[in-house]
Amino acid sequence: MLTITIVGPELYDPDTYQFAKGESTTVELEHSLVSLSKWEAKFNKSFLSTKDKTNEETLWYILAMVITPEFDPEWFKYLSVDNYNAIDEYINSKQTATTFSDSKNRGRQTEIITAELIYFWMITHNIPFECQFWHLDKLLTLIRVCVAKTSKPKKLTKAEMAEQTRQLNAQRRANLNTSG
Repeated sequence: MLTITIVGPELYDPDTYQFAKGESTTVELEHSLVSLSKWEAKFNKSFLSTKDKTNEETLWYILAMVITPEFDPEWFKYLSVDNYNAIDEYINSKQTATTFSDSKNRGRQTEIITAELIYFWMITHNIPFECQFWHLDKLLTLIRVCVAKTSKPKKLTKAEMAEQTRQLNAQRRANLNTSG
């Protein structure tokens, strides 16, 4: 979850001839499957595979991320560059320490990922629906872990087996301080 503070415009006080800080509000945002689903329902296209989004689409996604009850969307016209940068950084953050080796996916065309496909993956792997409120990257990582742990191990080619044997022999020679 991301919490940002939005500061309204400065106000001019004609009695003192000075500008005063504007009001501010705090809003909580969650980049989740729920937000993604709302956005896709509005724009009828995949959020994850759409590289360039219009200003309207971007602002609407930020609105879909709001989890603060009774938040007035009028505040969004006061979003600062720092607010946008914080939101962008939050959306693109990994939110996990899990990593994957993507050697098997090189050169393959990937399918378009939509909210419905992610819900399908959740159902397939018995992931509880409470997870739809998680940060989206964390949910996708959990799905990848489920796929990795439930899929059959890939058979090694002869070259891969030979390389693995060479590495094990080199490791054993190093551990035993021998040359052969």
